[in-house]
Amino acid sequence: MLEKTKSAIHAALEAWRRATSASHVRQSRPHVTRAVLTAGLARLGIAHGDTLFVHSSLKSLGYVEGGAVAVVHALQDAVGPQGTLLLPTYYLPGGTVRATCEMKDYVFDPRRHGTHMGRLPEAFLASDAIHRSIHPTHSVSAWGRHAACLTEAHHRAPSIFGMGSPWQRFIGCEQAKVLGLGISMGPVTFYHALEDAMGDAFPVPVWEDDVKLLACLDHAGRRWDVPVRPFDQAVAQRRIDHASRDDLRDYFAREFDAAGLRVNGQVGDAESWCIPAQAFYAHLHRLAIEHVTIYASAAQLAARPIGRA
Repeated sequence: MLEKTKSAIHAALEAWRRATSASHVRQSRPHVTRAVLTAGLARLGIAHGDTLFVHSSLKSLGYVEGGAVAVVHALQDAVGPQGTLLLPTYYLPGGTVRATCEMKDYVFDPRRHGTHMGRLPEAFLASDAIHRSIHPTHSVSAWGRHAACLTEAHHRAPSIFGMGSPWQRFIGCEQAKVLGLGISMGPVTFYHALEDAMGDAFPVPVWEDDVKLLACLDHAGRRWDVPVRPFDQAVAQRRIDHASRDDLRDYFAREFDAAGLRVNGQVGDAESWCIPAQAFYAHLHRLAIEHVTIYASAAQLAARPIGRA
């Protein structure tokens, strides 16, 4: 009874917070329509038939008429009926992979568990014709031509981002692009695909030693035990998405600009960017060989000038 009361209070506070935030944005930010968003995406080079992995910040776009649902529709308009959208719809009730692994009796159930990734992934997950991968911490959702193929059997992959995961399958798609919608180069989970693919050859030991088995149910209610290896928290403190790593985010932005791989532009009121996935992955691999990763120290960045061939 106490837990239900706490959940109800939390839900009410979250609803109040969102309403207050929406009111502030409506009064203080430019109003943006679905058509304006679609035009901005086209200027970034997004085209019909593209497969997009979308990392986003809804509030950065301005006041979107129609809210998150209008953004979902704009993304669908941009890639067309032959395109595909993927969004992270992770469910991390512990807040981190490590804390979620330590939760007693936790079982992920896609039929009742939503996502902690924000309003745009929430709206996407609630849309029609969405396929969601089965994974206890890093469930991904997709819409469009390749949605079923990209999300199937994630729970059978040997690691979160490894072979058989949505990330590795996404890299193999033609016209695959990573879209940063109103975000920096920091909060981009695509980076981790290289870590899992390289394994021990990756220059930084980013994972803890122990592999945990977390339970989840599939869409038919069958139970699966899925291997999950938490991030090493000490290493994660120096990662590109940590608040202290402005230097690393700036380096990666300028590096991918210098390499001619990143297209920058305005979508709504948000500075946004797009990078072809295969070229993104190949350049990350090249940087890793030179010991420049999303965990690099200031000294390592200084030792490799931006744009070095």
